[in-house]
Amino acid sequence: MKNTSDARMTNFRWIICGMLFFATTVNYLDRQVLSLTWKDFIAPEFHWTDANYGLITGVFSLVYAVANIFAGRFVDWMGTRKGYLWAIGVWSVGACLHAFCGVATELTLGLDSAREMVAATGAITSTIAITSVYYFIAARVILSVGEAGNFPAAVKVTAEYFPKKDRAFSTSIFNAGATVGALVAPVTIPSLAGFFKEMGVGNGWEMAFIVIGALGFVWMGFWVFVYKRPDENSRVNAAELAYIRQDAEREEERAQADAAQGRKISLWQCLGYRQTWAVAVGKFMTDGVWWFFLFWVPAYISDVYGFASDTATAQWLIFVLYAITMLSIYGGKLPTIIINRTGKDPYAARMKAMFIFALFPLLALFAQPLGQYSYWFPIIIIGIAGAAHQSWSANIYTVGSDMFPQSAVATVIGIGGMAGGISAFLINIGSGYLFDYADRTQMAFLGFEGKEAGYFIIFCICAVAYLVGWCIMKLLVPRYKLIKVD
Repeated sequence: MKNTSDARMTNFRWIICGMLFFATTVNYLDRQVLSLTWKDFIAPEFHWTDANYGLITGVFSLVYAVANIFAGRFVDWMGTRKGYLWAIGVWSVGACLHAFCGVATELTLGLDSAREMVAATGAITSTIAITSVYYFIAARVILSVGEAGNFPAAVKVTAEYFPKKDRAFSTSIFNAGATVGALVAPVTIPSLAGFFKEMGVGNGWEMAFIVIGALGFVWMGFWVFVYKRPDENSRVNAAELAYIRQDAEREEERAQADAAQGRKISLWQCLGYRQTWAVAVGKFMTDGVWWFFLFWVPAYISDVYGFASDTATAQWLIFVLYAITMLSIYGGKLPTIIINRTGKDPYAARMKAMFIFALFPLLALFAQPLGQYSYWFPIIIIGIAGAAHQSWSANIYTVGSDMFPQSAVATVIGIGGMAGGISAFLINIGSGYLFDYADRTQMAFLGFEGKEAGYFIIFCICAVAYLVGWCIMKLLVPRYKLIKVD
């Protein structure tokens, strides 16, 4: 029982939010190592094409999609403390395993060294490429299974530690970890790979995977000592606990919350609600956009402008791009401002904010045309679109936690994550084949040829995805409706 005489509210919920932020940062760092090393470090060793890379990222996205369903149920079953530990432990192991794909390929094919693979010519190059792709896919599968647990667990923790009016803002803070991870990655990962390559430790990329992957194990050590549910946490006093639970003050919501704690909503029941499908559609239409930017922007800079990922110019361009996306932290605050000024319910406020965010990606229609004048134009535009996506993403996560009881939040977010993963699978594997085809045939599209035409096509798809997603969400759930457990 907490001491009800505590008058001044503690703020331990923000410490928890900080832990979620760092977990998400590590999550995206692990995810980015491949995209920042494949073009200039890995591809020459294994003779990869864009289609090879697209297949690896596509399978990662597909497995991530399926794993989200089970990850959400797993977190609801295990609880946030143990569920999060399992998730980050698995993905950290998967991240480190990438480093051994080169050795595994050499042993499988009976080759003596990476240098022999680099120097290979003729038919053996295809065998090296295919064999190495299979090993990277295996490591990527383990990574994706673990990473699928991050957002269901983080959103569930947010629902436990924050009232509804603050959830979008707190979610935008931890979700900014995705941006910070993507921001830090280009100035650290290629440099790490280059440093270890000069040291003679493999081809450099191997140690980049190990060093970044090990960060997850460090986070696990802190989580064990920091996290407990708010009503069990001695660092949360009565005033803060009352603030966290303010949504349950009305008798009807309190009864619903109490019932939800004792009764689970099955996966099939969740699929029967339009609210679930609204979250799923919103994620399906838009997650692929972010994953395309995440996995292909380094290759875009190299293919179109000729800057390798370990050059200062490429690192500076990607750094600026993700620095712009940091503006998304204010996106989570917008619904709170709308609620305070208009008195709208959380869903109406979020949908109004998400409509505003859906307009900014339209700028991507101009990224490729303006890129003819300066490579800074597409970088700035992609950065703005990325900021809009992260703002959109922070709000769509809280749509689920607003309308479902806590016992089902991770499951619903898992379903949404699955839909987003399928979207990412389609855009990543499709992009790989499109870019190879465009380069091989010198395909033309609206004044662009070759790979530039392929990138322009994908940019056009990215530009309109959010408005289409918003319209479908609004049709499915026109107004706020709380899910009640019968």
